[in-house]
Amino acid sequence: MNVITRRHFISALAFTAAAQSRSEPDWPQWRGADRSNVSRETGLLKQWPANGPKLLWSARGLGNGYGTVSIKGSRIYVQGTKDRQSVVFALNRANGQPVWHVPLGTALDQDRGPGPRSTPTVDGDFICAMSENGDVVCFRAEDGRGIWKKNIRDFSGRNPNWLISESPLVDGQKLIFTPGGERNGMVAVDKSTGRDLWVCRELNDAPGYASCIVADVGGVRTIMNLTSRAGVGVRASDGKLFWRYEAPANRIANCTTPVFHDNKVFYTSAYGTGGGLLALEPQAGGISTREVYFTRDMQNHHGGVLLYNGHLYGFSNAILTCLDFGSGAVKWRDRSVGKGSLTCADGNLYILSENNVLALAAASPDRYVEKGRVDIEDQGRPSWAHPVVCGGRLYVRNQGYLNCYNVAG
Repeated sequence: MNVITRRHFISALAFTAAAQSRSEPDWPQWRGADRSNVSRETGLLKQWPANGPKLLWSARGLGNGYGTVSIKGSRIYVQGTKDRQSVVFALNRANGQPVWHVPLGTALDQDRGPGPRSTPTVDGDFICAMSENGDVVCFRAEDGRGIWKKNIRDFSGRNPNWLISESPLVDGQKLIFTPGGERNGMVAVDKSTGRDLWVCRELNDAPGYASCIVADVGGVRTIMNLTSRAGVGVRASDGKLFWRYEAPANRIANCTTPVFHDNKVFYTSAYGTGGGLLALEPQAGGISTREVYFTRDMQNHHGGVLLYNGHLYGFSNAILTCLDFGSGAVKWRDRSVGKGSLTCADGNLYILSENNVLALAAASPDRYVEKGRVDIEDQGRPSWAHPVVCGGRLYVRNQGYLNCYNVAG
């Protein structure tokens, strides 16, 4: 066994042993394992101390970027920049120390900030990531060794104005993303090899800034996303387009990941648009749709919307809003910490404003009840990376740093 092979072998053994020895839950991709952005953890703090939850560690040197973390075993994965490259960093979950980093391609700048906007997707020993320049890369989780690389331009894709922000979706053996090329609006490749599996030739929309979800609709496996022009549904097996729903899409920036529940899907966008709920009905191998309602009361920009106990929570422009999922009725609206992003765990919302304020509030349709807040360090740009709660820890990324807080009860 040569030195390089032996080093990789030992690294893989150590990685596997560490991962297997941990009992903490994982958060392996954008918005968690099922992309609902709702953690199943319990036993977390119900109220924060006056100075906020305890800071356990802070990782520095992540460069630029707005993407959040994925967590698997003993590692944390997050995208950033280093030496003018767009990279994925692997960090030690226990203390935030760097383990390795791997370049994806040249880093890009834009008037809303440089660096990547996406979150790596971890599937077993594979990591798949998209850069702000449309590089799609698959590599080994234990040491960052590359497996294959493509770019959205391979599918005649094009980078939107504010750069690629999608986090790729793994569904079985398929890696799915939306390059937005002519007759290549959504594609699936083999996650192990990068080999093309299918393209949705009926979908010509340019890419939005949202990420796909997958769900079984009456036994029909379906991919859903919000493109630059419509909420769409595509058959997971072969890429056949099932529906286009244009009402919730604006022509500027569609950023919010769809929310699926009970054979219904909710799409929303800002810029004066709003959100709509579609009822989905399997029909002869396809799916028919019916609009349940459309509302101007949820105009989510890019902070995300989540569903908890039958109610949607998200910022409608700068106002945190709770809607009844089934009817669209407003339950309450509150200024909260100002426009931001959020996640949910153990009956509470963890909210991060773009103005660097972190808060805890009840996920209840009765009224807005705040349970603590704390300021985070300003990095000179809006704090747009979404918070993550995993294993009794709250992770907040803001440009070049990642803070880990103890929120276990």
